[in-house]
Amino acid sequence: MKLGIFSDTHANLEALTAVLVAFERAGVDQLVCLGDTVGYGADPEPCCDLIRENARYTVLGNHDAAIAGRMDYGNYYAAARQALDLHATMVSEETLRWLGELPYEVRDGHVAFCHGSPIDPRRFEYIFALVQAERCLREWPRLQHVTFIGHSHACKVFALSSDEVIEVASDSFELHSELKYIISVGSVGQPRDYDNRAACATYDTVARRFQFLRVEYDVETAAEKIFELGLARKFGERLFTGV
Repeated sequence: MKLGIFSDTHANLEALTAVLVAFERAGVDQLVCLGDTVGYGADPEPCCDLIRENARYTVLGNHDAAIAGRMDYGNYYAAARQALDLHATMVSEETLRWLGELPYEVRDGHVAFCHGSPIDPRRFEYIFALVQAERCLREWPRLQHVTFIGHSHACKVFALSSDEVIEVASDSFELHSELKYIISVGSVGQPRDYDNRAACATYDTVARRFQFLRVEYDVETAAEKIFELGLARKFGERLFTGV
């Protein structure tokens, strides 16, 4: 089975729509969303609708938890709080219930899905550097063969033996049977790795082959909608540069 895996849409409808088309062209069988459908962007409700209708699994992200009343986001910086406060008024009661019921983690066979670190998915801790991935070594026996995460908005692959972590610098590879993997699939709606294309990935569960995908979309329209909504301009401006 070929999975289309994506994360951190952040209410960017133009990017999400383009990614769904790319997944269809890639022959994906099922979709998995790793959270943070809301926050920052202009279209929280349409993005939630598309993901709710099309994804086999969706896990909870920290921005989703915030507007669903499942976490305190008072320590977020002002512009992020403003976007979350506004999004809470823009989505339907049905969407709030859906977000309120999303799991922190899903496991299916040899694969696990969560938003942040698998050590404790409820804490939404980042993994975007070796030192963070190395903290997972103590949990190596209970890790699945591969864990897919989001949250950092960066495309990163870490391969773990029982006593060492290495970063894999490849866009496409087959999983080694003796290693375990933590793969951050990047962000659909707010890439922050100096590439403004939407980031996502595919994974063949039989061949155990992984591939990053980058997808061009209508950045100008997505940014203009953010400006018109009155959110912080940097949320739209950063779409052009991918940082």
